[in-house]
Amino acid sequence: MTSEQDWQRDKETFVAGETRPGPLAGEFARLTGRLLSAPSVEDVLERVLEATTLMVPSAEIASFTLIDADGQFHTPAETGKVAIELDLLQYRFREGPCVESAEPAGPAVAIAPDLTDEPRWPRWAPAAAELGVRAVVSTALIPGAPMGRSIGALNVYSRSPNGLDEADRDVLLLLATHASLALAATDAVTRAELQAAHLRTAIDSRDVIGQAKGIIMARRGVSADEAFDVLRRTSQDLNVKLAELARTLAERHAEIDLPG
Repeated sequence: MTSEQDWQRDKETFVAGETRPGPLAGEFARLTGRLLSAPSVEDVLERVLEATTLMVPSAEIASFTLIDADGQFHTPAETGKVAIELDLLQYRFREGPCVESAEPAGPAVAIAPDLTDEPRWPRWAPAAAELGVRAVVSTALIPGAPMGRSIGALNVYSRSPNGLDEADRDVLLLLATHASLALAATDAVTRAELQAAHLRTAIDSRDVIGQAKGIIMARRGVSADEAFDVLRRTSQDLNVKLAELARTLAERHAEIDLPG
């Protein structure tokens, strides 16, 4: 079994530009083989996320952002509930690393070593820190010709300040490149198929969250942002996914109410 010391040595070798193969090179070779045999976009994304958590141990939370045909952001693959909440907040605020790096006109890579001291995202950074995240790296997915522009981003979060070092960032750039090329080579990479294959659940979640927000707004006379905050806080307090909580409220609104 590969030890943490082996990974660190291989990362240092990688950054130094040496060619000696090591466990990291072996994992990339295995990932390439798995992506070449991936039958769908879903499989590509899931396999890259598995490789991300293996190759970057400090990547405690990871997700993919994709942009659909109408320019909306969605999270079709992630490693857990917190990843969805981190991404949804960025889509709502229209700020944050995955939104910034995924935008076709954006910088392609967004890095923040410590979100408690991050002025670029005044709304999202404090909310992410409240969720226990301190460092983030997001890098664009650019499949190349014929598309040649970003279709989304790979997002990796760490709970430790400065938790993602330079070597981790280099590995993540390679992982995003692998994902981009695999997406370009997968038959399901057209915009319409991406929406049909990946975004159905996200769209359903968005609709039910909208219904739940409308119920809270009507009951309490609050704004849409305030209603979303009630949902988000209650989701965290109850340790229930935001979409599940919204669905329960929408289906049983005559029976239940959320805490104040």
